[in-house]
Amino acid sequence: TFKMVMEPCGTGTDLTIPIIFISSLFKLMTLNAYHSTDFEVHRNWLAITSNLQISEWYYEKTSEWTLDYPPFFAWFEYVLSFLAVYFDPKMLVIENLNYVSKKAVFFQRFSVVVCDLFLFYALKRYCILCLTRIESVNKTKEESLFVILGVLMNAGLFMVDHIHFQYNGFLFGFLILSILEMKQGRFLHSAFWFTILLNLKHIYVYVAPVYFVYLLRNFCFIQNNRLKSQSYICSLIGVSLKDFSIKHLIQLGLVVLAIFGISFGPFIYMGQITQVLSRLFPVKRGLLHAYWACNFWSLYSGLDKIASIIGSYLGLNVGSRPASLTGGLVTQQSFSMLPDIPLVVTFIFTVIAILPCLIKIWFRPNEKNLFLPCLILCAYASFIFGYHVHEKAILMVTIPMTLLSTKSEEYARIFTILSITANFSLFPLLYKEAETPLKLSLFLFYTFLSTYCLYYFHGQKSTFPGLGIPFIKRYEAFYLYGYIPLFIYCNIGHNMIDRNGKLPFLPLMLTSLYCSIGVIWSWFLMYVKFIIES
Repeated sequence: TFKMVMEPCGTGTDLTIPIIFISSLFKLMTLNAYHSTDFEVHRNWLAITSNLQISEWYYEKTSEWTLDYPPFFAWFEYVLSFLAVYFDPKMLVIENLNYVSKKAVFFQRFSVVVCDLFLFYALKRYCILCLTRIESVNKTKEESLFVILGVLMNAGLFMVDHIHFQYNGFLFGFLILSILEMKQGRFLHSAFWFTILLNLKHIYVYVAPVYFVYLLRNFCFIQNNRLKSQSYICSLIGVSLKDFSIKHLIQLGLVVLAIFGISFGPFIYMGQITQVLSRLFPVKRGLLHAYWACNFWSLYSGLDKIASIIGSYLGLNVGSRPASLTGGLVTQQSFSMLPDIPLVVTFIFTVIAILPCLIKIWFRPNEKNLFLPCLILCAYASFIFGYHVHEKAILMVTIPMTLLSTKSEEYARIFTILSITANFSLFPLLYKEAETPLKLSLFLFYTFLSTYCLYYFHGQKSTFPGLGIPFIKRYEAFYLYGYIPLFIYCNIGHNMIDRNGKLPFLPLMLTSLYCSIGVIWSWFLMYVKFIIES
């Protein structure tokens, strides 16, 4: 079956159009599936931007789902509202809280599918410009097919955007365009696309340090071979100040400042920038989201829970400040036994985690292939050590990692572990029983498709040491197969054991803790690969 998917590449057949058609058809089949409160979030933003003056956008609070995305995304909602009125005008009434109709659902679902066409455009451009293999045209076609298929049909992205409901697909289009421009050495173009992305969704500030260091080193410092004759200080810092280009800095600054000026300028002029920033960065929300993202702080919280239980059993005083980590609410949390973690600590951890890869790309400016791995590591670190990280942010790692998985078997190994873990970690987003067959089918389909397409692409050289899973080690296979009993417990066993409902959050906690191990392990493998790679 998987050979049938890849084989047409060798015959000159272009499968990209059928792929976009089939993927869109699959997405439209979820029109009547469960949708989360994010559906109401975006309906409310449509209503806000279509009814109110721009000066009121970031002050409106009739709904609890206030506008908390950057201005470009607000304008995106504003444009959508012109089309929404032809489907159901009632969805644009601010006071119609939690409004749902078949026409409203269709419009919002369909708008996500249409916006995914921009992601397809970005992927197609990436494949044309960045995946050319002189030694093998057929290999290029196979790689392009997998990249397009692997991203468009990504199970996690599918669940988040087309069932849970968000607009991540077209945002990744901007990220991919910025990556391909960087790989092509068109630095101003890359900065242009990435700055637009930041003004659409500010979570991408997670990877901004990579762009800053890479652009500063490769664009603002003119490359030459004079370092050998420079002073010890210049050799130590890797550059000579004589090579610094004021012209290039001004060009880069104009691109970035112009876009930020268009986005935030009106709010600065109206004296509302403080209000806008308070919406974008609500630091009072606490360390953990309601459902713990599968990261380091999830393990920390789990350890606190275990310590609390043991302490209570031993008669220790653990009740001076009860933990508020598993109530499912987005509030400030406290730990029972371990020290509370303030924002500054997560920031320090994140900086320490990304510093080695930033140093490497600074001292090796001519290696364009280092940019994408460094970006992935930066996204990893921000997800693993970040403050109030949403579980959906793992997509910022899995989507770029798809682009890298064809480059070596080691990258394919990392991708396999990460992909299975990340997609499973998103299961709690679709918590209704009716969606269980759907999310399980998506998960299994994408897992088999991506894994064995990569196996075929890499020449079928793997001997399957991972108990039937290509590329991975036997101990990693045991871990991945552990998702089977975890799924059974969370969906069947827990209701049989916890009949009194005393531990409603236990399935979520177990999922988060178990997935954290896989994410952190794949990050470790990625870091080792990046550091030792010549």
